[in-house]
Amino acid sequence: MAWLNKVMIIGNVGTDPEMRFTPNGTPVTSFRLATNRMFTASDGERRKETEWFDVITWRRQAESCNQFLSKGQRVYVEGRLRTRSWESQDGRTQFRIEIQADRVIFLDRRPVVPSELGPEEELVEPVEPVEPEELPF
Repeated sequence: MAWLNKVMIIGNVGTDPEMRFTPNGTPVTSFRLATNRMFTASDGERRKETEWFDVITWRRQAESCNQFLSKGQRVYVEGRLRTRSWESQDGRTQFRIEIQADRVIFLDRRPVVPSELGPEEELVEPVEPVEPEELPF
């Protein structure tokens, strides 16, 4: 029997990434990701629903996310779901579902500060964001 645990999400980074290290020195970066869904309610009113996800990245991907991602940027995250559990101070078991990211693709260009440009370079206009309906998959 085959098993599959795969998730693909496009959304906006909701918190600046936070990098830490395991006891053996492996980098781990986490951030929150928000996705939106627009729909028309039964009363005809347009509504927006936001879903939040915790994303965990490891090693080189963790270093890249920590260095290049910031709150508000649009990203594509591909990975698997993982449930963590722990006991709270009041003795109750708590659960959290996280996305263990195998792949993070930055969909927004990083802003360029004019002082970082060389004499022959010119400031590039930002690219318009890609809407999910425009993606080929």
